[in-house]
Amino acid sequence: MAGQRVAVVTGASTGIGAAIARALARKGWHCVLLARRADQLERVAGEIGGEWETCDVSDRAQVDEVAARVLERHPSIDLLVNNAGVPARGSFLDVEPEIIERAIRINYLGSVWCLRAFAPGLHAGAHVVNLVSVAGTVAFAPAGAYAASKHAQLAFSRSVTALLRPRGIQVHTILPGFVETEGFPQRTKLSSPFIRRFVIEPEDVARTVVRAVERGTLEVTVPWFPYRISSVAQAVMPRLFSRLVTRRAGEHRDE
Repeated sequence: MAGQRVAVVTGASTGIGAAIARALARKGWHCVLLARRADQLERVAGEIGGEWETCDVSDRAQVDEVAARVLERHPSIDLLVNNAGVPARGSFLDVEPEIIERAIRINYLGSVWCLRAFAPGLHAGAHVVNLVSVAGTVAFAPAGAYAASKHAQLAFSRSVTALLRPRGIQVHTILPGFVETEGFPQRTKLSSPFIRRFVIEPEDVARTVVRAVERGTLEVTVPWFPYRISSVAQAVMPRLFSRLVTRRAGEHRDE
């Protein structure tokens, strides 16, 4: 392991996180995997020759404890991937309050706590990847709580991009569209055949992450079409876009 670059990946037991860990391992990275499910973590870590620690990123004290153990073994961290996330389906008027709070604690604050905890190990030349979402740029009523948590995470990611640049640390913001995973079974949740055509796989996101780190790309939407167009439309034509989204909401099966 001597000389290997060290990456810490959150939410790495399944889905996008596991795909990122595998992609990094193929590139020669030594990965430390964090998530809540020990059995899944152990399986993925064994597959790629990595390490694992159980960690709930919404628990700030637990994040600090885990980071201290990891930094004791690896004082220098070359890459931190903030990937842990949860869905929050339902509008602000009907979703359970606990779901709103959970989305904020994991999707947004989890990234904040992990960056703060692992910052002592990040050096000039290191990278931070924040897995946000197109939902961070587009507000969709049937998933309002999720969109709000991702808007907050996007603001965090852009803020720390400027904060860490003088220290020589690059921050990469990844904005995936709909991705088919265990926690986000998009193909069964989306009723629009048009949108279902653009559902991608975790491996697509993983390849985007690796390319962003290798090329120094600061912000990437994946896939570019149609999601980047939606993000721009929300920003420059909010009234028209709101009408279109309202119409789409009627086609969305929120379960």
